[in-house]
Amino acid sequence: MKKFVEICAGRVWLLVRWLVLAGITGAVLGILGGLFGRSITAVTVFRGNHPWMLYLLPLAGLGIVAMYRLDPYKTGTNRVLEGIQSNTYIPLRTAPLIAASTVITHAFGASAGREGAALQLGGSIGGTIGKWLKMDDYDHKILIMCGMSAGFSALFGTPLTATVFAMEVVSVGIMQYAALVPCSVAALTAKGFAEFLGAHGEHFALPAVTAFDWRSAGLTVLLALCCAAVSILFCVVLHCTEHLYKKWIPDEWLRITAGGCLVILMTKLLGTTDYLGAGMDVIELAMEGKVIAAAFLVKMVFTAVSLGSGFRGGEIVPTLFVGATFGCLFGQVTGLSPSLAAACGMASVFCGVTNCPVSSLLLSFELFGFECMPFFLLSVSIAYLESGYYGLYHSQKILYSKTKLKFINTYTKE
Repeated sequence: MKKFVEICAGRVWLLVRWLVLAGITGAVLGILGGLFGRSITAVTVFRGNHPWMLYLLPLAGLGIVAMYRLDPYKTGTNRVLEGIQSNTYIPLRTAPLIAASTVITHAFGASAGREGAALQLGGSIGGTIGKWLKMDDYDHKILIMCGMSAGFSALFGTPLTATVFAMEVVSVGIMQYAALVPCSVAALTAKGFAEFLGAHGEHFALPAVTAFDWRSAGLTVLLALCCAAVSILFCVVLHCTEHLYKKWIPDEWLRITAGGCLVILMTKLLGTTDYLGAGMDVIELAMEGKVIAAAFLVKMVFTAVSLGSGFRGGEIVPTLFVGATFGCLFGQVTGLSPSLAAACGMASVFCGVTNCPVSSLLLSFELFGFECMPFFLLSVSIAYLESGYYGLYHSQKILYSKTKLKFINTYTKE
């Protein structure tokens, strides 16, 4: 009886400990993430009302390079993943640097997302809390994952996705279940604090539920195959552009200046600002069935030119843009509901570039509801299989094969 009481007390203490630590992490990231999200929204609106801001993009880029001279590690999302895999140091200075540089990137019009900042912000804060509390290596890694979940949840308002994404993205083929309770608590807490500050996530309403029959299922399979190809293309374009920049323009000051000038030139040639910033307004139009045929390709180029040259942000919102616009186009061409195809495209391309099928399914449920579950299930699973071993993050490990129950322990392709 005494041993039973001791075991129960130990388990309760473990739960209380993680409730407190994850709650604190979630609260901190909820506040910071909420303020960060509102800042992104504010500067995006300001840029829309003051188009001349775009012409200062090269100068803004020089400011970002100068800021990152404070970080000898050049911390990015890949370093956060390495922090979980091998306890790589994630400096606290990452938090203000990534937040400020991402706000600058959006304020002046480079094409980028915001989740990269969320993951790096969360990893930095979570890792620092673990370091201050002198936690062992294993618990320290869990706190980094808590921070990632909290940052993602605060910005996107999707706690289910945020919880599982942090557990799934590090090592493809396994799930870090030891982090389930901490990441859940952190994600829910962060969402609550962010909403209290007025930062709300994105949610979309599909206009009508399409019947899941042989025709729609067949078109969904075809869409998933195409989305897998699009996700591979997106990863290759991003990585190749970055390598070419570094090869042709070794100096980082000149590189980011050239990138800023290219974004200005492309914007003026196209005569539209649709591809600047995150592009959430275009995603909303795609969900309504409205799209320009080449939108997904143009967004790839804008994002590759921006991030490859050194502007800061993330790739996931541009990924959602690419997936939604391609899916909508597919629906218009084939007769599948364009809105449904846009939703499936968004989830499928997200899955293809992150190699996170469970997170992608949950993201589709949180963004669009459960009514179209068969379409999401089919499209995400096929996109995961057919996207191969490409990915946004070169530090992401593929532990198990996508086609066999086989341990392969390799990294994603670039």
